[in-house]
Amino acid sequence: MATESAHLPAVSAQSALRAGSAVMSLAGIGFIGYAVIFFVRNFTDSFLELGIGSSEVSVGKTQIEAFSPSLYHYISHLHIAVSGFIAAAGLAVACLAWFGVRRGQMWAWVTAVAVPVLALAVALPAHYPWGFDTLGHLGLIYLDTLIFVAGAALAYYGLARSRKES
Repeated sequence: MATESAHLPAVSAQSALRAGSAVMSLAGIGFIGYAVIFFVRNFTDSFLELGIGSSEVSVGKTQIEAFSPSLYHYISHLHIAVSGFIAAAGLAVACLAWFGVRRGQMWAWVTAVAVPVLALAVALPAHYPWGFDTLGHLGLIYLDTLIFVAGAALAYYGLARSRKES
């Protein structure tokens, strides 16, 4: 006789929901952490994004600034703006997961999942044609995304199970 417990350990819907939403929130905070790294590097000699070096971009901060101060300021403003949007997305995910998903709100789960999916669907493809897909550059985002997906799956299990039990 095949039962649900034969496939998954006996985990209550509420336990799965609490654990999954906590992991989703942690991943949202991870996105904020990545944004902080992105922001700080803009103001250091590194200037370029994490994991992007001379193999990917043949000039650095000094050369860009010497070539065109206005181009340097433009790139800097993009770094600042992108870091702000990454942090905002991370905050939205963390809050949706902690305050909505944890309370069993399916709309919060859908929105918390849609935010990083949309961000990654727009941002990731541009990394591959020009060789910006280095492990050093995308590794932390991929790791944080895997953590997020695990939390989202666990939370979804809890949401689905609690709806089934109702």
